Amino acid sequence: MSDIQYFTQAGLDKLNKELHAMKTEGRRRIANAIAEAREKGDLKENAEYDAAKEEQGMHEARIAELENTLAHARVLDDTMLDDSKVHILCTVWLKNVKTNRELKYTLVSPSESNLRQGKLNVDSPVGKGLLGKEVGDIAKITVPAGELELEVLKIKTEI
Repeated sequence: MSDIQYFTQAGLDKLNKELHAMKTEGRRRIANAIAEAREKGDLKENAEYDAAKEEQGMHEARIAELENTLAHARVLDDTMLDDSKVHILCTVWLKNVKTNRELKYTLVSPSESNLRQGKLNVDSPVGKGLLGKEVGDIAKITVPAGELELEVLKIKTEI
């Protein structure tokens, strides 16, 4: 994955903090677990050793993923963003045309997405369907449950 991802400064800081913790405390914790398991005898039949080595592999894979993301990360400058169209890192108020229910989402990079917090992945079908829409536009988006019709009520950049 070598595509550029856009972040808020807070989102980028969170990823940097996670990476630092994984490289320091995380690696130290796993090295200690491997050392303890190694002391328990024959490595061929040592399930604790195998589990610790597997955890180490997953841990290092996550570190590599974070490093790749950070290498391609860009922080958006809110002074260069336009509130007339839906774009990444803007908050959009929507109305589901069929149910009349109002929704509010902030479009964010995949690593920052969290629907419970109203942070919608810009690469999701709904996120992609909203990009470039203006106030008053109706986005027709195909999702696994059928077709959504979402009317854009308001757009605001809130970085």
